Amino acid sequence: MTERPVLAVEDLTVTIGTRRGPVRAVAGVDWQVRAGETFALVGESGSGKSMSVLAATGLAPRTARVTGRVLLHDTELTGLPDDRRRRLRGRHVGFVFQDPMTSLNPVLTVGRQVAEACEEHLGMTRRAARGRAVELLDQVGIPSAGARVDAYPHQFSGGMRQRVVIAMALACEPDLLIADEPTTALDVTTQAQILELVADLQQRHGMAVVWITHDLGVVAGIADRVAVMYGGRIVEQAPVDPLFAAPAHPYTRALLDARPDPAHPGEDLVAIPGSPPSPLDLPAGCAFWPRCPVRGDARCEHELPPLTPVSPEHVVRTFYPSREGA
Repeated sequence: MTERPVLAVEDLTVTIGTRRGPVRAVAGVDWQVRAGETFALVGESGSGKSMSVLAATGLAPRTARVTGRVLLHDTELTGLPDDRRRRLRGRHVGFVFQDPMTSLNPVLTVGRQVAEACEEHLGMTRRAARGRAVELLDQVGIPSAGARVDAYPHQFSGGMRQRVVIAMALACEPDLLIADEPTTALDVTTQAQILELVADLQQRHGMAVVWITHDLGVVAGIADRVAVMYGGRIVEQAPVDPLFAAPAHPYTRALLDARPDPAHPGEDLVAIPGSPPSPLDLPAGCAFWPRCPVRGDARCEHELPPLTPVSPEHVVRTFYPSREGA
């Protein structure tokens, strides 16, 4: 694994204008991912995990104001003209989203959709791009790829459609693959197949992978490092093993406690009390304090905790870090 980040995000803030006022969706986050590494962004819906990645890659809503610094290798993406950023994104970044049907055009064959990126970004002829599409469909496990290349999305199962989307994402052999909840809509068996496929392709191509999810069970099996987000901020970031063995933030602990226990499948899940805060009405201090089981004095309500080190690679944003396992 190389030390130079494929993508580095520094002090990224995203503010979106709405009819009810500005929404601070992301507030000053820092993270990076290196070649061959899987970096997971974790949190409940509305935590800012997807928006931070979309903004970093130039896909935030047009009403969003994005500040900070984003480097793709040595190129700063922030402030680049849209056409230049689109070319870089198309050539170096692949995307896999939750619902494959929203990523696929129902009136075009899957082969045409995979081949399109090869023509646009690699300059291939239509014939060469079609051949490349067959190779990619075979690589991601589509049976009889040469025959299925001319099929339409509705002729595939959900798991096979997701494989097609992965083939599209890999068409230009990107340096970075961004996977946003790509297995949530799939059954457990298909989910395991997709996870294994991505891991195999990552090893084969040396890609960096950013995996966005709320499922810590998935994270435990695939990630090298994890950032936990809440209220638009990173509240804890660490390598996966220390984070699972000794979570320092109460929110991370709550997420881990809420996981199903495979050893006791009939037991009720442990819910986190309350609801995530509205981005329109975030607390002045720690965003998690209204739900926090260990909140202390008035600092939690009125002061924003700084990110503090637990170890050289482990940071946490809380006034009351857990020392369990330390």
